[in-house]
Amino acid sequence: MTTWTNWAGNQSCHPAEVAAPRRPDEVVAAVERAHARGIPVKALGAGHSFTGVAATDGLQLSLDGLSGITHVDREQRRVRVLAGTPLHVLNPALHALGLALPNLGDIDRQSVAGAISTGTHGTGIRLQGIAAAVSGLELVLADGSVLACSAEVEPEVFQAARVGLGALGVITEVELQCVPAFRLHAKEFGADLFEVLERLEEDVERHDHVDMHWFPLTDRVLVKHNDRVPDGETGTPLPRWRAALDDDLLSNRLFELTNRGASRWPAVVPRLNAVSARLLGAREYTDDSWRVFVAERKVRFRESEYAVPRAAVTEVVLAVRSWLERHRAPLTFPLEIRFIGADDIWLSTAYQRENAYLAIHQYHRMDDHGAFAAFEAIVAEHEARPHWGKLHTLGADRLRELYPRFDDFVAVRDRLDPQRRFANAYLDHVLGR
Repeated sequence: MTTWTNWAGNQSCHPAEVAAPRRPDEVVAAVERAHARGIPVKALGAGHSFTGVAATDGLQLSLDGLSGITHVDREQRRVRVLAGTPLHVLNPALHALGLALPNLGDIDRQSVAGAISTGTHGTGIRLQGIAAAVSGLELVLADGSVLACSAEVEPEVFQAARVGLGALGVITEVELQCVPAFRLHAKEFGADLFEVLERLEEDVERHDHVDMHWFPLTDRVLVKHNDRVPDGETGTPLPRWRAALDDDLLSNRLFELTNRGASRWPAVVPRLNAVSARLLGAREYTDDSWRVFVAERKVRFRESEYAVPRAAVTEVVLAVRSWLERHRAPLTFPLEIRFIGADDIWLSTAYQRENAYLAIHQYHRMDDHGAFAAFEAIVAEHEARPHWGKLHTLGADRLRELYPRFDDFVAVRDRLDPQRRFANAYLDHVLGR
């Protein structure tokens, strides 16, 4: 029996069949085969989602072999990319063409299709998530037919499929609207939580990208301000020794050891967090955008992330801080706080709303001691929308209230997959049967 487990190790399944197509026509053949057998189909990217969005007991389609740029329109700055292309492969390939994505998250292990389908977003209040850069898609539908969509062709399918949760079909190719390659000036420093919250609105407006990592059971925050530099200004990259010290030794190797220690002696977590907050010192450098955006994450964890209206962020942070202080929950990972502008994608967490994102993490070997449930209860008071690829408990009834176009999405799903060939337990829960 084949067993699949996601990156975090908290989701697993036993697919009846596994296929690894290397061309779109092989995807078609695999879907037709599953259709004939009457078994469900789920496409699998890098397995970085913490939910069961990619789990199946039917046909599992690994898109790892469906990788690479297939077409470049230099005049329009658009590229067509096979769906399984990992972001860590795509970013340098775009750079070689003089192009870049407007925004990125801080992990680049996901496939293009997986990142857009679950709403990966990054940070920057005047920007949007990765799916907003999608200008066209090709889907293999449940009967094996191929449907192309864009803002002009099948526009309702396009609006649904950009963040489609794998519920409409198998994405085989994505067209991305890029921008000229650009560089970012990065400034990172430690600060007091209350001072950060006091100037938060000013910082979010002033800087292109704001990312904050607050260490639980302390009042220390690692603040990251990333800003575009004018064309022609190169700046100085981070020295190799400093990158190796901060990003490999401290943030990964030593952090893994401290987490293993914390899993045996949870009582030491407050002191460990205080030390961790101080170890990551101030630094300032300039580099290509994708090199600044991305951080290597080797230490495995579980994560829940919710989007709340931008104006609610301080109230939510203080409520989470109060709960953690009262219950002394030994969370070893910092809580991340980011910001994104509104978009028009039906199931995007930023649909018609500027958002603050709060993400709570825990080391994969440790219990969260009720912190995830408490976090979810706190953000629920603020019309919070969950990241589709991260842990949450919300079902279709509540999500319908949070997303004005939820029923429009379901209507497209009813048209494209009436027999629910692309369904699984997670989609049954969040979308209904």
